[in-house]
Amino acid sequence: MSTSHAAPRLAVAGALFTAFACTPAQAQTPSPLAEWQYSSGILLEQMFAPNLPTWRIRIGPSASFQPRYDGSDRYRMLAGPSIDIRYRDRFFLSTGEGIGMNVLTGPNWRVGVAAAYDLGRRSADDLEHLHGLDNINPAPSLRLLGEYAVSKSFPLVLRADLRRNFGGDNGWIGDLGAYMPMPGSSETFAWFAGPTMTIADSRYMNSWFGVNAAQAARSGYRQYDASAGIRSVGFGVSASWTVNKHWVVSADGAFQQLVGAAAHSPLTQTRASGVFDLAVNYQF
Repeated sequence: MSTSHAAPRLAVAGALFTAFACTPAQAQTPSPLAEWQYSSGILLEQMFAPNLPTWRIRIGPSASFQPRYDGSDRYRMLAGPSIDIRYRDRFFLSTGEGIGMNVLTGPNWRVGVAAAYDLGRRSADDLEHLHGLDNINPAPSLRLLGEYAVSKSFPLVLRADLRRNFGGDNGWIGDLGAYMPMPGSSETFAWFAGPTMTIADSRYMNSWFGVNAAQAARSGYRQYDASAGIRSVGFGVSASWTVNKHWVVSADGAFQQLVGAAAHSPLTQTRASGVFDLAVNYQF
């Protein structure tokens, strides 16, 4: 490795070693955040700093300002814990990714499975717009995820995520995304940015955006069938500042645009929405 390339790579490695502490509050609640933002930097950390500690533990409080539900034009503040516990590059417990394990790993890729929890949607979240609609009950979900980093010289991470909720909307939903470190990242500050696209089956889409005959009679909305397809596209930015050896401040911002059947649903008050998360983590 030439001297001219060594310094930037070491700086990125130092930044990535702590940047993954960003795990937003209430991560399993549907929000405009991209799935990659719940674990940004994990794969790059393994690639740039392979001799990681056996245990990596980061905990702290976090808060999120986000829409009440997908398609809502009303926002609310949520607060909760930010937890990320990892054993080597194998097992993890995270408010972002759930509890799971990396089944297969390589120097620049991983394939994992995890169990998570979806909080659903209640009519009480917005009685003016959701009156007469059925609640989407909280439900456990199972996810399969895969990530691949192109190279150290071009640290673009490609991510795919597929989830199935057992209860609630009972649907399949998947995400395709990409992100990479941005210029200005250093040993104390790192930031990532990238796009995402979300695809869902008809069962998921009709739970969140459809209106059946009974709901139409109760709510006054026209009957609407939400077909499977692309639900949304978006773009996210995640940043992490290492204050000292133990404290890390992280922030996430994202924009989401509903498209297709989700955009044309009578339940959708706005197609465009955003989210902002802030977390303060203590790392052991």
